[in-house]
Amino acid sequence: MLWIKAAHIIFVIFLMAGLFMMPRFFVYHHQCPVGSDEDKKWIEREDRLRRIILNPALIIVWIFGLMLAFNGNVWHEGWFIAKFLLVIALSGYHGWMIGYAKKLARGERPLPEKALRLLNEVPGVAAAIIVILVVVRP
Repeated sequence: MLWIKAAHIIFVIFLMAGLFMMPRFFVYHHQCPVGSDEDKKWIEREDRLRRIILNPALIIVWIFGLMLAFNGNVWHEGWFIAKFLLVIALSGYHGWMIGYAKKLARGERPLPEKALRLLNEVPGVAAAIIVILVVVRP
């Protein structure tokens, strides 16, 4: 199980890196004119980040995380339930980001830059709470 735990942690790092990068990409993408060469480059960058890092990391994190949860039989513990709910929320955030990238690719700019900058803080706050839950197990 130690190899699975190690792999899980590695892919959590990849996932979190992607979750931090994508909203920052959105801020920069938001600033360029729709249909410009720069716009097309941001669309490609966001697509690559999604295909190469975010989606595979999310899938592997879920697979290894569930394996660890079943092996540790932690389903009844409060700290785990709270962590699990935060992981579900982060997965939903991932889905929202993918949807927002598709809107940007269509030329839509539904959110102001300030909102995108605030949304960039979501994964950091979630990660801090999750680490505290796992280490301290309140």
